[in-house]
Amino acid sequence: MKKILLLLTVLFCNILVFGQIEIAKKYASVINVSGLKKHLNVIASDAMEGRETGTEGQRKAADYIQSQFQEIGLMYPEALKGYQQFFPIEQDSVSETNLSIGKEKLIFGSDFIAPVTMNENSSFSGTQVVFVGYGIEDEKYSDYANIDVKDKVVVFLNGEPRENNLYIISGKEKASNWSRYGLIKKLETAYMKGAAGALYINTSQETFTPQIIVNSQKASTFERKTTEGKHKINVATINHYIAKKIFGAAFDDIIIKGKSEIRLSDYHIEKTISVNFNLTKISTAKTSSNVIGVIEGSDKKDEFVFLTAHYDHLGNQAGIIYNGADDDGSGTVTVIQMAEAFAKAKKEGHGPRRTVVFMTVSGEEKGLWGSEYYSDNPIYPLEKTSVDLNTDMIGRIDTERKKSDTAKYMYVVGRNKISSELPAILDNVNNNSTQLVLDKKFDNPDDPNRIYYRSDHYNFARKGVPILFFYDGMLKADYHKPTDDFDKIEWPLFEKRAQLIFYTAWEIANKNEMLKRDIPLDNN
Repeated sequence: MKKILLLLTVLFCNILVFGQIEIAKKYASVINVSGLKKHLNVIASDAMEGRETGTEGQRKAADYIQSQFQEIGLMYPEALKGYQQFFPIEQDSVSETNLSIGKEKLIFGSDFIAPVTMNENSSFSGTQVVFVGYGIEDEKYSDYANIDVKDKVVVFLNGEPRENNLYIISGKEKASNWSRYGLIKKLETAYMKGAAGALYINTSQETFTPQIIVNSQKASTFERKTTEGKHKINVATINHYIAKKIFGAAFDDIIIKGKSEIRLSDYHIEKTISVNFNLTKISTAKTSSNVIGVIEGSDKKDEFVFLTAHYDHLGNQAGIIYNGADDDGSGTVTVIQMAEAFAKAKKEGHGPRRTVVFMTVSGEEKGLWGSEYYSDNPIYPLEKTSVDLNTDMIGRIDTERKKSDTAKYMYVVGRNKISSELPAILDNVNNNSTQLVLDKKFDNPDDPNRIYYRSDHYNFARKGVPILFFYDGMLKADYHKPTDDFDKIEWPLFEKRAQLIFYTAWEIANKNEMLKRDIPLDNN
């Protein structure tokens, strides 16, 4: 009997989905190669200067998206009194920095650098210098066992140790957070141990390149947050020559061991020598924005479906513009085209039951800032947000896929998270429309690329909102390179993928109930 009821339920769901799809097909045709090309030709043009967050290029892109939302006829959120949700950012730059060891005053850029993002307006001094391996304190591995570093200057290397080809702390082939967020975690640990300051050695940087020196002096734009309560100390990065002057020529062997990721917990060295460091920096306040347009729903207008993408990219670097046609020009123009499709549907009497919110965010390339700001300052209740469908790169073909199925695939992330209803909805919609191969590769919990955590859907997911993330898998070839250009987009495949996202949004916006939230949230 249970099997019969299940079969009837599936058949009923398929009938409902099929009915919605038949209506939606008329409006999905609005999303086409011609429209996608029209918008991407603007978004990914040199005129947008690479759309880096906090720059004039990003503001030009925001203005273009706003103009399209206005032309389409989208409402803006009443709470904003406009289409843009502004959030504060700032840019730090080093005004002055000095480091002396013993009686020698070191030369900035040659002997040391002081990364502006890792330092505050402050100074430190000490007369004892202690080498603490990788600077790690963990239950599985510690460089601080039986060492007192209070009021001393600690010295540590980048990275973490491995044994038998597995990282000791993670127990896997991929490194732990001591590498992913290594310097911050290590500085916090040294602070908690009472250290006065830190000197850092990158085993792969014997000396400093001109670009590294420039980058250390001026931060890329970053979110404006108070530093109060951040438990870390100041740090200078020293070259290998200075490290050997402090600890002796034999220290060269330790650097080699660190580069080979060998356990260093037994290699403690302490020297009596004075160290004095100071840094002064200045901050310039700026703003960035999320661009938001709305189509109000009918009988369920107080529930919401979000369609998101990030419109920022990597900007102009040394005179070379990173246009980001796929990343994430493709997602941005998909959101614009979906807005056109839903607007036409509403005009012709087929508007969505739920309110559909079209949001393009900035700051994704800096650390998901725009979506984080929205999720921490929501305009619409997150508990009434049924889903976020996020699109980040759907215009290319993954170099890792087999050639036989390149014309019909898309990676979808999030089907096994938060809501158990998502897999059936997505599969039914796809089967009755675009019939793409929906690849689950990046839904694997052991995915070393951690794709689930790397785009703007995550900031909805961490708040408990069901999500689906649509993605082409491009991690090689032109990813984050100036060659990610308009002329490399796979247009027919791009069109089909964009239409699938529209069909999925249509179904969720019109179903009787909001998506269930019946799978425990996992933010690890």
